Amino acid sequence: MVFNVRDSKRFTKTEFPRKVREIEHVWIPMSDGARLSARIWLPEDAEQNPVPAILEYIPYRKNDFTAIRDSIRHPYFAGHGYASIRVDMRGSGDSDGILYDEYLPQEQDDAVEVLRWIADQPWSTGAAGMIGKSWGGFNGLQVAARRPKELKAIITLCSTDDRYADDVHYLGGCLLASDMLWWASTMLAYNGRPADPRIVGDEWRTVWLERLEKTPPFAEAWVKHQRRDAFWKHGSVCENYADINIPVFAVGGWADGYTNAIPRLLEGLSCPRKGLIGPWAHEYPEVAVPGPNIGFLQECLRWWDYWLKGIDTGIMEEPMLRAWMQESLPPRVDYPERPGRWVAEPAWPSPNIKATDFWLNDGRLSEKTPTSAEQIVVPSMQAHGLYSGVFCPFGQPGDLASDQRLENGLAVCFTSQPLTEPMEILGYPEVTVELASDRPNALLAVRLCDVAPDGAATLVSWGMLNLTHRQSHEFPTPLVPGERYIVTVRLNAIGHVLPAGHSWQVALSPTYWPHAWPSPEPVTLQVFSGEKTRLTLPVRSPQLADDELPDFAMPETAAVMEREILRVESRTREVKHDVISGVWQLVDFSDEGARRLPGNGIEYGSVNRNIYTIREGDPLSAEVICEWTVHVGRGEWQTRLETVSTMAADATQFFVTNQITAYEGEEQVFTRKWTSEIPRDLV
Repeated sequence: MVFNVRDSKRFTKTEFPRKVREIEHVWIPMSDGARLSARIWLPEDAEQNPVPAILEYIPYRKNDFTAIRDSIRHPYFAGHGYASIRVDMRGSGDSDGILYDEYLPQEQDDAVEVLRWIADQPWSTGAAGMIGKSWGGFNGLQVAARRPKELKAIITLCSTDDRYADDVHYLGGCLLASDMLWWASTMLAYNGRPADPRIVGDEWRTVWLERLEKTPPFAEAWVKHQRRDAFWKHGSVCENYADINIPVFAVGGWADGYTNAIPRLLEGLSCPRKGLIGPWAHEYPEVAVPGPNIGFLQECLRWWDYWLKGIDTGIMEEPMLRAWMQESLPPRVDYPERPGRWVAEPAWPSPNIKATDFWLNDGRLSEKTPTSAEQIVVPSMQAHGLYSGVFCPFGQPGDLASDQRLENGLAVCFTSQPLTEPMEILGYPEVTVELASDRPNALLAVRLCDVAPDGAATLVSWGMLNLTHRQSHEFPTPLVPGERYIVTVRLNAIGHVLPAGHSWQVALSPTYWPHAWPSPEPVTLQVFSGEKTRLTLPVRSPQLADDELPDFAMPETAAVMEREILRVESRTREVKHDVISGVWQLVDFSDEGARRLPGNGIEYGSVNRNIYTIREGDPLSAEVICEWTVHVGRGEWQTRLETVSTMAADATQFFVTNQITAYEGEEQVFTRKWTSEIPRDLV
């Protein structure tokens, strides 16, 4: 995982309305005696003229891993009259303790104490906001639901209101083979890095070895909870939207894996709220790809000034949702820009969007209900999905889906006639299917594509459903082979214009490797055409008001901190096929480079390789291997971590292993291996 800072197409500011001073390290005491490490940027005169505070609270190490991205954002806020505070969570960076899992009650308890500490400082007015992307976006929502009196508003980016529905663990009740183990292996490597001796002193080695010994591999808990139980309900604010009573600004991008939550939050919350969806991947909008970028930090200031300073910036008079309506492009695995236009909706659900149906029959998507029914056989092809891109793109080369003609021969496809006029959609496409399965455990994967006149197929959206979860993610039940069911698969939310001359295409399959862990047996689905088997698109009527929307400002940031490049980044993503054995492999390699920060002398870097293997005809051959090498050091103090995580399954069990080995210099100082067998629970 790379946190990119793009140097192009943005204005770097070195002067601000208020001069800024940086406090490199502050200990924030917790009530149980633990200390959290913080970096603070302040207006120079904040003690004489107190300011509101903005908190970012994440586990990604302020001294090295996020130091570059922090430098372009937090000084900017401070220069415009805010105390900007970046805190390493308990068990990460230089903070005390152990990080036992994501979003635990301890994490939220600590955040409440941090907000209280901030309010007590002489430079604080007592009012605070929280901002964060991904983990920091999640806990912003979760802390808001705790209602600490100091927290007045939040900005949540690339996050979710439902930890089971939209995260790296499960999607539609299907275990995400592409991301669950990868993210758990990532956190195993990240959590194993030592605190900085310059900050914590001579005890750094003792603290490091304790962290290595006590920090668990998160994958074990995640795989044990295969249905939407209390484990996932905790931290899912959709359980009771009314818990949040402060303003929420929810931000994401169509290329990200977390955008589905934004329409749900706009619909479910009753507090003041705004939504913003661009073309972006999992990154802040002023630096994200695909572009165009916007002056997102200026939008943040408009939000903070309104809610934390009481200045009428006009932001709450604007439409509830602004979204980038993407134009059609030929399929590519990355785009520097996505052409399109900004559109706006005054409310969500929108009165400007109407459900429009296309029926699936005889290989076609028809705007008329079929007059005769047919039975369509949808067989299992285990390699289906290898060209579908990554679940959560960060904007790296190769993240997006290839031409879907590479996939279509492994699925059953239905294609509309070329449109005679453009059609734009905004929201969640859905596919409803009447079907039967020949096995009690099966899934259905659906792809929606934009097919150009030359046949090129661009992936627009996709979704999947574990069919044992057809009635409930909390209480799944096996299928009765041969019995007919009606199921609906909701695809990921999208804004897209299909131009005249292009066609919609729907592809169905009971496999989607490596996104979905395969069913324990090869599955054949029978799909029955008729009035119940249809594609439903959220068709939006273009609005004259769209043309009158004010432009966003050009991107601007504070100056990025000085850094030296020790090793440049590189990425390869290869699909390999042995035609004799029938084995397919997807090998995703990312050298995330190495850097030195002259300001504190820290050197850091990482290399990651993920291998997804499956044999055609044999779902029990599925295997995932994730490898990390991570280093951090300064001068003669050098440390390195190597991790290997694996996951496989038979018909009844998942087999998960994790191993971590730590080095000080070239001396091995720690190694441990965890092995677990976890029963399959209708997955």
